[in-house]
Amino acid sequence: MLVRHRERHRAGRTGWLRAAVLGANDGILSTASLVLGVAAAHATHSNVLVAGIAGLVAGSMSMAAGEYVSVHSQADTEQADLALERAELKADDQGEHRELTAIYVTRGLKPALAKQVAEELMAHDALGAHARDELGISETFAARPIQAALASAGSFAVGAAMPLLVTAIAPARGLIPLVAGTSLIFLAVLGGLAARAGGAGVIIGAIRVTFWGALAMALTAGVGWLFGAVA
Repeated sequence: MLVRHRERHRAGRTGWLRAAVLGANDGILSTASLVLGVAAAHATHSNVLVAGIAGLVAGSMSMAAGEYVSVHSQADTEQADLALERAELKADDQGEHRELTAIYVTRGLKPALAKQVAEELMAHDALGAHARDELGISETFAARPIQAALASAGSFAVGAAMPLLVTAIAPARGLIPLVAGTSLIFLAVLGGLAARAGGAGVIIGAIRVTFWGALAMALTAGVGWLFGAVA
């Protein structure tokens, strides 16, 4: 009796993790930068808050649309490749056997064993074997446009809500340092969590996200201050 031991690998998380982390990071960074830029231009507290809310809504929709279109294009390509492979299996089954055998030989199997493996896998699921070993398409890494779009939009909104909440409760005099400081903390925590979930170094993940976040916010605030001074 065969006992199936299912190990927990991080590779299965890459689809939703990428979309969620990217969305939350963009939500925090773009909204905080927008708030800082408008505040640095000497806008009123209410105008800064309205700009931030508009940025949250627009950003969420933009992330969802962009992620859906991008991942759907990947899904279309995968389906086209599978359709082509399905046609090739019908037209030249033996040729596809030889092709799969050659793939296994290049991966280190002896020709006789590679041929046996190819025959047994194709007898079980010919299209699945070619999709996985020839095209690199598997259930784990399959493109899921709707899942990616929802993850991006939702995580962007959650990320954007953080600096917006600080903006809403911060006094006008301390708005810029409070939003900048708390947003950098949010980014550092997010970078660390994302690195931990992906199996990378937590400190390095936090530092790189915080560095680029600080640079983006500083540049945006500088542009807002410049235009505010000119006006």
